[in-house]
Amino acid sequence: MNFQVTVLKILVSYPDGFAVMADLKRDMAILATSGPDWAERTKRLAARVADLDIFSQALIERLNGGWRITDKGRSVLEFMEAKRPEPETAREAPAAESTAAAPTPAPLATRRSGRSQRLQRHRAARARARAKAS
Repeated sequence: MNFQVTVLKILVSYPDGFAVMADLKRDMAILATSGPDWAERTKRLAARVADLDIFSQALIERLNGGWRITDKGRSVLEFMEAKRPEPETAREAPAAESTAAAPTPAPLATRRSGRSQRLQRHRAARARARAKAS
């Protein structure tokens, strides 16, 4: 698992891009134990940006006991996640064969939204528990 990509992905999932350290650690632990898919994905994303360093490149900022993703950090993450053009050989295949042979996968945004919605529900439940405790 690539720590820096994971931090960017976690921070961007928060509404204002800010998370306290306890929330970051908890979310990172969840993702680290979610299986090999997450580790492979973060390695692939990190490979798209040479010498990624979220601190020295000012992709995040430290403040008030937590970290916040910067606009530059959001831009770098969008760049890493951008779809790459298909190789020329794949485009040359007849369209009828490619659509009939394989079912259309669910859009990436749809697959991601489930995890994002679960995290948001989890955070809302935590906030309600904190409010009741105080």
